[in-house]
Order: sequence, then C-alpha cells, then structure tokens
Amino acid sequence: MAKYIFVTGGVTSSLGKGIIAASLGKLLQARGLKVTIQKFDPYINVDPGTLNPYEHGECYVTEDGAETDLDLGHYERFLNIFTTQSNNVTTGRIYQTVINKEREGAYLGKTVQVVPHITDEIKRRMLLLGQDGYDIVITEIGGTVGDIESLPFIEAVRQLQWELPEEDCVVIHLTLIPYLRAAKELKTKPTQHSVRMLSQEGVHPDIIVCRTEEPLGPEIRRKIALFCNVKKEAVIEAADAPTIYEVPLAMMREKLDLICLRKMNITQYSEPELGKWKEFLDKLKYPKSKVTIGLIGKYIELQDAYKSILEAFIHAGAMNECKVNVVNVHSEFITDENVDEKLGHLDGLLVAPGFGHRGIEGKITAVKYARERKLPFFGICLGMQMSVIEFARNVLHWKDAHSTEMDPSTAHAVIDLMESQKEVTAKGGTMRLGAYACQIKEGTLAHRIYGHTEISERHRHRWEFNNQYLEAFEKAGLVASGKNPESGLVEIVELPDHPFFFGVQYHPELKSTVECPQPIFVHFIKAAKENAERREGVRNPLLQSEMI
Repeated sequence: MAKYIFVTGGVTSSLGKGIIAASLGKLLQARGLKVTIQKFDPYINVDPGTLNPYEHGECYVTEDGAETDLDLGHYERFLNIFTTQSNNVTTGRIYQTVINKEREGAYLGKTVQVVPHITDEIKRRMLLLGQDGYDIVITEIGGTVGDIESLPFIEAVRQLQWELPEEDCVVIHLTLIPYLRAAKELKTKPTQHSVRMLSQEGVHPDIIVCRTEEPLGPEIRRKIALFCNVKKEAVIEAADAPTIYEVPLAMMREKLDLICLRKMNITQYSEPELGKWKEFLDKLKYPKSKVTIGLIGKYIELQDAYKSILEAFIHAGAMNECKVNVVNVHSEFITDENVDEKLGHLDGLLVAPGFGHRGIEGKITAVKYARERKLPFFGICLGMQMSVIEFARNVLHWKDAHSTEMDPSTAHAVIDLMESQKEVTAKGGTMRLGAYACQIKEGTLAHRIYGHTEISERHRHRWEFNNQYLEAFEKAGLVASGKNPESGLVEIVELPDHPFFFGVQYHPELKSTVECPQPIFVHFIKAAKENAERREGVRNPLLQSEMI
C-alpha cells in the first residue's frame, strides 16, 4: 500500500510548495523509495491550456499530452521521471467529472453536493496514483489555506487523514515567518493564524516548513511547535537559497525526509544517493566561463512564462561548466534600426514559443540578424516557424511569406494550419499535444546532437511547416533534418553553413532534467561559448594568439 504526503500552504501564495514537494520527493527517491508527486489546483479551468501565460506562467505538457501546471516541470526536473494526466487535477476537472456522472444518472436521483460527491471524487483522484506501485505519493494542494476555492480539497485531506491508517498519511504545512527589519525580529503570528485556520477545517499538520529570510533560532522553533501543536523537531527551516537546486540538500540538513519516514513507520531505506546532484551543484556554483543568451519573447515580464527554457539553460550551463546569463528582449520592440543595439552584445539567441501576431515582426528581424551575423540561433516551436518565414522572405525572396495564423490570405503560406486542426473549434486540449516520434537524417547537426536517428519529443502546436514548399527551401540551403515518420511533418530545420542555426517544432525544454540535460540546449550553449571565445579573441588579439 502506498503512503501519502499532503503539502498545503498558508499566509501567502508563491512560497514554493512545489519546490518543497519536489525536494522531499528527491530525498525519498534518493533513499531507494519509489515516489511520485501530483498537484491539485483550485481554479475552475479544466486545465491550464487556455490560460494566458501572464496569468499562470507556462503550460507544461506531459508525455501523454496533458496540459498541466508548471509545477509538474519541477517534479520531473527533480525526480527525473515522467508525469502524466493523473498528476495534475483542477477543480474544473473534478466538477466536470461529477456533472457528467450526474447527467448519466450515476447517482440514482440523489442530490449532488460538494460533500460527499465532490470530495469523494477529489479523494478518488488523490488515491489513484497509489495504485501504480509507488511507495509514496506526494500531493501538493494549490492555493492558500483560507481561500474559498481550496475548501473542498482541504476537506478531502481531512477525510483522508481520518480514513487512512495514521502511519499512511502525513500533512506538511508550508508557511511564512516574516522578518520585521524595524523591530529586528522574526514574527510567528502569521504562521500561528495559518495553522489555526487549517485546524479549524479539521486538518492537523504533522510538520511545519517555515519560509524565512533569517535563521530560525531554537526559541522561535519552540514557540512555533508549542502554539501550532507539533513536535519541535517537526519545525523545519526553509531559508531562501541561491538556487532551487540547493533546497533538497537544505531539507536533508533539516531532516525533513527522516521525520516523514519515522511518521510513516518506514524502516527499510538506504542512505541518500545524491552524487550526481552534488556534482551538478558544484558545476553550477563554480563555472569556468560565461555566456550571454538573448531570450526573444513576448511574455518576458513574467519569468514563469518561460520557466522550462530558463531551467534547461541552467542544466546545459552546468554541463558546459558555464554560467548562462539570460537577457530578456521583448520582440515587440525589435526593429531593423535598433536590432544591432539590442542583440549585438549577445553570444547566442533563442526565439521562444508563443501564439498570436503581436511581436512577430521583431522575432523575424532577430532571426535575420542571427542568420546573417553567424550568431548561434535556436528557435522553439513558433521560433522555428519564424526562422522559416525569415528564410522565405530574405533568401527565397518571397516578401509576403507568412504563417496563416497571422495572415490567412498570404500568397506564400510557408507555415499553415495542420490538416487535422482545420475542423477543430474548441480551444481547450485540442492542439497536437504530447510525445511524437521524429526521424533524423544522418550526417546532420541534429544527428550529431542526439546521436540517434530516431527520437521522441513533446509538442504543443496547431500550425506546421507547409511541405508544399519543402523542395524550394532545401534547394536554397535550409535542411529539414528531422521529420515525423508517419505524417512527414517537418520537426527540425537547420543551416549547414552556419555555426549553429537550429529550429525545432517541438518543445525540447520540457524534457531537460538535472541528471539528463536536454542535448540541444547543451550544444547550443557550447556553440555560444565558442562564439564568445571568438568575439573575445577579436577584441583581444593577444588572447587569440594564446588560444591558437
């Protein structure tokens, strides 16, 4: 039987429940236990697929094509495992299921209510993963204790805390201990109120994890334990860390994993095996070089909109023993007149995914700059499509070339709506989603990067390269080095006579983890590093002669 750990949050949002859950999962996994993590979100959207990135950050996509919360990316990056549709559940999905069952007559005329019908469905989903052979299932409850929309989830946890054997259920409450600089002291009152509010709903935490800017002294820990009714050793300090990847080691020092194991009466476990993790952190903290990468996007005001890309840069940077400095460049403000000023100092350029026409011309201008100046270029999804449009306009001289997403009447629709999408009207969950195969041409940059001729990557798109124009593109020098073997859809384009010019229709950032950095990002950072060394050699001829 699986055991269950529930992670709730109080005082304020954005405390890092996902990172704490992922860190605990990593420690338990490192001790030889089979662990998975799931997220329950209180919003009524069925999934994050229709949410604006400014509202919710990136939409993370799993292997099986689920559009999920970005915290699932943390789970995969930390645990180096795949998640699925079952790992992310929203209020909308719960209510949709219950209403569908009611319409089918499954409740036999009973009045359908939040308790027991909604809470029963929540509990069923919470316990579902426990049937897949896991030792421990960690469940993060989205939102903050006290929110109206979180109440059914908290009630479901209360019921499970009562229904499950005591050693099969642990509740961790993440809270904030603010530091008042004027008074020069930490304040525990917000945490006391948060725990009291949780207790009023019938849920009693076993462990309290305290986010703090200053160390928790023994007296503060004793006070929290006394007033929140937990053991003193179950008050865990979660101090701000330079990087999220240091949090598992911080939690290990606080013995969070051991406290959970004792509470769950698990006695068979090994010492944590974290050799690869520590090696990664050493490379991350002590880089030997530095590169500056321009991230060209339209949602740069919110960093979470490109979360997986930024984390993939961290993984690839550590692999190259190189610090990656990411400079955000808003595509809406790039023009022919200022492109050199905005991009001239960069060692590499990544054009990010997105939807809609805003900022498109700026992205095309940036791609042209990278192609002509031999600046390492990497385009993802829409970024790849922009590289195709730029090549069509400036190499093939089809000045009106465009995507039908932005210009339905273009005479040269080099990017067009997929045939399977032309009858689709509903927006949610209807894109080409999840993992699809890609066949790679031997002898290409793609082949050198992956080392294989067959790969699988995750997708989220409706538009594709228009194969009617493929022959003209390849004659002019743009190589389609990867295609889907079933549909012929172009997955990868590259320029052989360029140091690094690489565009992909899929989202490689979604599969980058600490232990397995995504190979395109690794090679892109390597190319950027070589470009930085060349640029430095031009600026400093003496250094150039030493390099030779």
